[in-house]
Amino acid sequence: MEATGSVGKAPGGPRVLVVGGGIAGLGAAQRLCGQSAFPHLRVLEATARAGGRIRSERSFGGVVEVGAHWIHGPSRGNPVFQLAAEYGLLGEKELSEENQLVETGGHVGLPSVSYASSGARVSLQLVAEMATLFYGLIDQTREFLHAAETPVPSVGEYLKKEIGQHVTSWTEDEETRKLKLAVLNSLFNLECCVSGTHSMDLVALAPFGEYTVLPGLDCTFSKGYQGLTNCMMASLPEDTVVFEKPVKTIHWNGSFQEAAFPGETFPVSVECEDGDQFPVHHVIVTVPLGFLKEHLDTFFDPPLPAEKAEAIRKIGFGTNNKIFLEFEEPFWEPDCQLIQLVWDDTSPLEDAAPALQDAWFRKLIGFVVLPAFASVHVLCGFIAGLESEFMETLSDEEVLLCLTQVLRRMTGNPQLPAPKSVLRSRWHSAPYTRGSYSYVAVGSTGGDLDLLAQPLPADGAGAQLQILFAGEATHRTFYSTTHGALLSGWREADRLLSLWAPQVQQPRPRL
Repeated sequence: MEATGSVGKAPGGPRVLVVGGGIAGLGAAQRLCGQSAFPHLRVLEATARAGGRIRSERSFGGVVEVGAHWIHGPSRGNPVFQLAAEYGLLGEKELSEENQLVETGGHVGLPSVSYASSGARVSLQLVAEMATLFYGLIDQTREFLHAAETPVPSVGEYLKKEIGQHVTSWTEDEETRKLKLAVLNSLFNLECCVSGTHSMDLVALAPFGEYTVLPGLDCTFSKGYQGLTNCMMASLPEDTVVFEKPVKTIHWNGSFQEAAFPGETFPVSVECEDGDQFPVHHVIVTVPLGFLKEHLDTFFDPPLPAEKAEAIRKIGFGTNNKIFLEFEEPFWEPDCQLIQLVWDDTSPLEDAAPALQDAWFRKLIGFVVLPAFASVHVLCGFIAGLESEFMETLSDEEVLLCLTQVLRRMTGNPQLPAPKSVLRSRWHSAPYTRGSYSYVAVGSTGGDLDLLAQPLPADGAGAQLQILFAGEATHRTFYSTTHGALLSGWREADRLLSLWAPQVQQPRPRL
């Protein structure tokens, strides 16, 4: 990486380093590489592949999404949707005006079938009734955004308080009332997957409504989400991204030199695990919040200002994993899209916490039926929280055996053939990720996400900006999404463009 200028003038353009090759890092790099003012740019990626939490794998004779699954809100205001459309990665249905106008409210659709642990099917009418109640209450939680105070600190406590009041007016027999609570418990587990949290009791009530849902019926990439980041990669100059190059420490507020450039000083030096040092003018940090939390004490030298470090500690970051099961023959109906699992005798109003090893699978919300590839039939299960993290510690064989037993019990068919194979994500164990995505936790606010997004030094003017921050956890209204991550990468690229290339016409996304 060469440099030909110093801070403040840098006639050959500034040296910029992007840490992390996920969609935020690639988005920033793509935006800057399109400008002649930034000829000296590198992306350092810790792993052997780009894409970060977008990760498509060839398996079961097709492509499965180990990471990001859907474009949430695929419509004109969504830059991921726009970019995917530009690259020709979406089908006619996904691009249709009709699809873009659907208002889901951010809620998951109803299941095609609901199995109870008794082996009986749950009435879909009862499921729909409970979903209407649950999502009505979720919508109500968003109304506390501008309230002077909230009745309780968390979304979970609010939902439970309201449900508790509804229960008193239920007139059915005891068995039906218990079944309703068990269905609601399954919806709580589903909401934990959506929010990427262990419990909705950890999700702050006041700022919950800041998360913005875009219109459009959530859609997938038929050939894999990673096709998008692959296209972004391909648009960058060769060798821009350096793989298997984990960063150890970002030294900033300094005056660093490099033998190759006598007389040249740089305020930042990025030190890699292998000992390599990259002196630069600016570094854009796009690593996941889970990684930042774990390495907060060693990743920055000098340490981050206290309030930024506090924001990193306070913002929530949880785990949502997938478990793919391949079957020789489907046991579900041809038009089945979503299978719900309901555990009898569970209730969101009771704090049942059996040992993880005995009950981790009860957190599984059910399965999405993946489009059949040729004659291959695959279910994709979702599971969040500590149970999900415990699942990562088990072997494939243990997971397969356990879920075979669960499905035999739920379907009431003790002869149900076991799945042929299993594949799963392990986002909590991934050393450079340490979880799935962020949420605004009790004790934090949307202001903490803005604080995390602020560049350093805090009083830095003009070209003195040294460390910039991007990634889904830095977007106040689109945190936890790929579009939030992409927009954050563009935001930081634009911040540098406005410093160094004010005369350059910045390309605006066609939104």
